[in-house]
Amino acid sequence: MSKTKIYLIIIAIFLLAFLAGNLVYPQALKLPRFPEVPFRLGLDLRGGTHLIYESDLANVAEEDYEASMQGLRDVIERRVNLFGVSDPLVQTQKAGSQYRLIVELAGIQDPALAIEMIGQTPYLEFQELKENYEEIVKRNEEILESGEGEMEETFQPTPLTGKYLKKAELGFDPTTSKPLVQLEFNEEGGKIFEELTSRNIGKYLAIYIDGIPISIPTVQEVISGGKAQITGSFTVEEAKALVLNLNAGALPVPIHLISQQTVGPTLGAVSLEESLKAGLMGFLAVIVFMLLFYRLPGLVSALALAIYVVLVLSVFKLIPVTLTLAGIGGFILSIGMAIDANVLIFSRMREELKKEKGLAPAIEDGFSRAWPSIRDGNLTTLIVAAILFVFGTSFIKGFALTLSLGVLISMFSAIVITKNFLRVFVLLGLEKLKPLWQ
Repeated sequence: MSKTKIYLIIIAIFLLAFLAGNLVYPQALKLPRFPEVPFRLGLDLRGGTHLIYESDLANVAEEDYEASMQGLRDVIERRVNLFGVSDPLVQTQKAGSQYRLIVELAGIQDPALAIEMIGQTPYLEFQELKENYEEIVKRNEEILESGEGEMEETFQPTPLTGKYLKKAELGFDPTTSKPLVQLEFNEEGGKIFEELTSRNIGKYLAIYIDGIPISIPTVQEVISGGKAQITGSFTVEEAKALVLNLNAGALPVPIHLISQQTVGPTLGAVSLEESLKAGLMGFLAVIVFMLLFYRLPGLVSALALAIYVVLVLSVFKLIPVTLTLAGIGGFILSIGMAIDANVLIFSRMREELKKEKGLAPAIEDGFSRAWPSIRDGNLTTLIVAAILFVFGTSFIKGFALTLSLGVLISMFSAIVITKNFLRVFVLLGLEKLKPLWQ
């Protein structure tokens, strides 16, 4: 590789490290217009409430369990967003024959209100326009312009609720192949729906869950027989989401609180401080080890490792990754994986130098011979991390995610950063200082 190309790569590496460093710690240089992106902290570091609910599926057919729980999860997630909770975690979990709902609300100020709201069963209802909706719209427009008065709802409840809806399914238009949502009501619901559509032709008929409209289709004609379709400019994913929400209201799944754990912000701050202290100590211990055993290459690895840490932390901010104690543990472990690649490379380099090779060919051969071991070791780690992420709980997922990101960036660090730093030392004529290399 030419000198010019090597120096350009080094400049690019330092520029990338500079930008990443300012993203991680913008207070250092306080560059104008540089974004200040905070780290996203999980429940155990920020404090908050951890709730576990058990679902009662007694009135739900077994084949509808998964769909009901997924719809329920979406509704509960929408509810907790109303509290202003940033990055709530809501997920379902199967424990034996029981289905559970896990809710983590980091930084929530009123756990009692959260418990009260989450504990309600999702409520699905159909609403029609009020008879004087045109007058209401005009009054609302005047209120918006003047900024005085209270807005009035244009829709009003009808007798048609989720208890009359048998099921909602994803379908496709046979002519256009566009996705649509198919509704099927029971006998009583079909009669109510026919009456509703007969008096609302050409008007909106809104579908609400927990008082929030999730779809506002227009009635095209009188619909009898208890079956209907909702069409529109849906994507497949949007249609699936609507089906899940409709089934959540149509198939009531009562949930009962079985566990509550509150983590105070003070405890979270202490946990974060101790985790950072442990990470810093591990980082320094690794650098000391590399300097003692590998001397100048160890110095190179220390610099590469510092850049690696900055890059990983910047990626955590950009994605963003919710950092928990387990996630920080995965990151610290990835530091060991990053330095392990350097150890393999330097050991191979020493073997090549013992064969009386020059430093430049020893570097190239050392990297090429160490690469299969680095690749296979990191690949197996990524496979295990993927399994943990797919089948693990929330904390395990955090560990797996940070470990995976760390491993991927460590491969870039070893193959690009460390290798080109060593090439620069060759260009600077440090090959003559053999005691620093062997």
